[in-house]
Order: sequence, then C-alpha cells, then structure tokens
Amino acid sequence: MKVFNTISIVLLLILGVSSCKQKTIKGDYFGQEFEVSGKAVKTSAPYEGIEAKDSLQTQMIGEITEVCQAKGCWMKVKLDSDNEVFVRFKDYGFFVPKDAAGKTVVMNGAAFFEEMSVDDQKHFAEDEGASEDEIALIAAPKKTLRFEADGVLIAK
Repeated sequence: MKVFNTISIVLLLILGVSSCKQKTIKGDYFGQEFEVSGKAVKTSAPYEGIEAKDSLQTQMIGEITEVCQAKGCWMKVKLDSDNEVFVRFKDYGFFVPKDAAGKTVVMNGAAFFEEMSVDDQKHFAEDEGASEDEIALIAAPKKTLRFEADGVLIAK
C-alpha cells in the first residue's frame, strides 16, 4: 500500500507541474524580447476597460493582416472577428518583415485608443497603396484601436 501511495503522489506532482507549464510559441522576436504570459489575449477585451486618454500594459495575440510595405514600420493585427488593431513600434525602434501578413503575432506593450487625424489616415493609405480617389474620400478623423509594441514575437 505504501508503494501505491508513493507512486500516486509522484504522478500527481508530475501532472501538477506539467499543467502549470506555459505554452511556448516558437518564432522570431523583433524589438525587446519578453516572456509570453498565459494572460495574453486574442480579443479586444483589454480595450473595454480603458478610457479615451488611458493606456493599458498588456500582451495580445492575433493574426497580422497588413504590414507597411515601405519599411515594415507598422502593422494591422486582427484580434477577433470584428476588431483590428493598428500597431506601431515604440520609439520607431524596430521594424517587422514586410512579408509577415498572415502570420500569428504576440505583441507586448500598451493598448490605447486614438483619434487618427485626416492627414495621418491619408499618409497610411498612401503606404497601403490606395488610389488617389480613395485617399480623397478621407475627410473625417477616425477613432481606432491602437497598440504601441515594445516587442513582438512572430510565430514560425
């Protein structure tokens, strides 16, 4: 009976330790390296808890939908079915590969809202390769989900 109890305790300890392990994502870091938190989210939920002038330090996971084709200095990331976040990189300190669209990304940094000016919208539309007619249609500021990443991990 003593052997059975010892084996049971050892198995429970192994199970407990293995269930606490974090899921590792293999890929390439750009910017600051960081440890992926078990609390990293794939939704826009962090934005629900912040006001217009606030920001929240967090980690988010999503799929890259677009990357700046001029330098890789910004990207758009799909968080859930209805939301996309515009991501810039802290202090313009790093860029991501221009061919990263379609890959999963973990972002570490600050989530916030921003009202994007007409001039900024036109600038980014030019970077995206929009036509002059499309750019001319931009006439009003737009409230957007934003993220300033100090580091990103793009999964392989």
